[in-house]
Amino acid sequence: MAAEAVPRLAAPTGLGATAGRGQVTLRWQPVEGAIGYVVQRAATAHGPFVPIDTGNPDVMAVPGTPFADTTAPAGRPAFWAVSAISAAGNGPGDPGVMGERSEAAPATPAVGGGASVHIEVDARSVIGPLDRPWQPMIGSEHLSQLHYGEGPGGANIGDEFAQALRLAREELGVRAVRAHAILHDELGVYREVEGQPVHDFSGIDRVYDALLELGLKPIVELSFMPRDLARDPDKTVFEYVAHISPPRDWDRWEALVRDLVAHLVERYGLDKVRSWAFEVWNEANLEVFWSGTRDEYLRLYELTARAVKSVDALLRVGGPSSAADGWIDELLAFASWRELPVDFVTTHTYGNVPLDLRPIYERHGFPRETPTWWTEWGVNATHFNPLHDSPFAGAFLVLGMSGVMGRLESLAYWVISDHFEELGRPPKLLHGGFGLLSVGNLRKPRWWALRMLESLGDERLAVTASGDGAGALVDAIATRHDDGRVSILAWNATIDHAKAAGDPLLDRRLELSVNGLADGRWRARHWRVDETHSNIARDWLELSGGRDWPDEAGWAELRRRNVLDELEPERLLEAAAGRLELNFELPMPSVSFVELRPDSGGADSEPPPSRPAPIRN
Repeated sequence: MAAEAVPRLAAPTGLGATAGRGQVTLRWQPVEGAIGYVVQRAATAHGPFVPIDTGNPDVMAVPGTPFADTTAPAGRPAFWAVSAISAAGNGPGDPGVMGERSEAAPATPAVGGGASVHIEVDARSVIGPLDRPWQPMIGSEHLSQLHYGEGPGGANIGDEFAQALRLAREELGVRAVRAHAILHDELGVYREVEGQPVHDFSGIDRVYDALLELGLKPIVELSFMPRDLARDPDKTVFEYVAHISPPRDWDRWEALVRDLVAHLVERYGLDKVRSWAFEVWNEANLEVFWSGTRDEYLRLYELTARAVKSVDALLRVGGPSSAADGWIDELLAFASWRELPVDFVTTHTYGNVPLDLRPIYERHGFPRETPTWWTEWGVNATHFNPLHDSPFAGAFLVLGMSGVMGRLESLAYWVISDHFEELGRPPKLLHGGFGLLSVGNLRKPRWWALRMLESLGDERLAVTASGDGAGALVDAIATRHDDGRVSILAWNATIDHAKAAGDPLLDRRLELSVNGLADGRWRARHWRVDETHSNIARDWLELSGGRDWPDEAGWAELRRRNVLDELEPERLLEAAAGRLELNFELPMPSVSFVELRPDSGGADSEPPPSRPAPIRN
């Protein structure tokens, strides 16, 4: 679909800019048809207005209001404006199809003074079930790693990788894994003998058997091209040499997909494979992953979708599996024209909260409820970046997961483990790898943040927030458990990468009030992720002595320290007229998990965010 055919939306109305300490909170009226909004700033009301840069994100737009801009210099007056977008761009610096700009709103971020946020929880008001978008799937390096041997730091890659996937299921509730390169030549899927195709799926069987034994199922990303089928076998990506070209014989590609799907159904059963899904390629809108054209990708999608459905009409297939929200309009327009199935839409983004793609579906005649799967998402798209190991990434994860609840089906963090080789194996422990778990399966701050989310109850409670940055910089989720516990997850987070190490101007005092409790005594416990709590990167910096890898004593000490830390000892509080209050400092970045448990007068039980020592096989 041509860019000019995408509608240019009207200007948002009602923009207000509320200044706080170190930030300005923006609120506006939503625009029908918008998938997101580009926030812009200028020194004067007449401009020039420039999109704010939060650290070169994939998409320079936010999904909606409110939004806290922490990029403006404190104490300096400025003007803000907002434009709605109807389609995303295709990478950093491309804001997408922007509509008319709103009227400008002035503000001056404060340079000092006290700053607090008040969170009010109503324990009697259940607003619905808690959405858990992290559970459907997690991202992963190619699954053939399950059969690898010794790797970085003397670790057994296969054993530690399997343990990482098992922990994702047991501690995070993850149900499926999405990974690249199931058609890679190391699995021997396709070769040609005397000019004739030979299909051999025994390598895939070994991989999927191992994954299923871990209690997980695959999201089958159909990539990359087998060498013997590649039109240009010299075009590759990654250290493991993945072929990125279109097939030299399209009929043979279609036959390969059809035979693979039929084989999976025969081996694992139709009902089971219907619960899987087939995703067509990976980020074909980037030259580094697809040497063909956009039209050739659309042809690949058509042949692949028809091959999958020829085995069984209820098997699920989708795409475009694109970088930075790209090619969604193009795929849906093509699928509508060619009457092709798109059972789910997949795309990726880094460095921002995912946009709301549902208006695009409606524009092309697809149901608004078409499942949206973000099959890659994370704090940053670059390898070997310290952000991945930081508390900032943990707070960012909570900000993103909370921001998509109720409007998409899956947000898959990229990736589960630092056993990862796209640009080479880890050169040292905590090297800025994509994994939620390090080599050795030490839990990073992001892991603990996701564990906190998973530890919330199933019934979501009403929460109201007020104060400096409330609802944008600082926010909370509250839930009720079947056993009477109330749990509150509160965070202080920004997408502004320049503030990754923190900024005192953004620290807040949190005043937490919980109403609707039974009168009497309650036990209060408080866990924290921040610079000095649950931060294994800080622990390793203290212990490393400049070494790349720990010795046995170092591993033992790291495992001892690798727990979800409590901010303070358990407190016994008295609820009067159904109300309790707790006040504490909430630095930026940080995440707090507060549990209130009715006091039974007996011995304390184990806290819900589990604290098992990581296993290094």
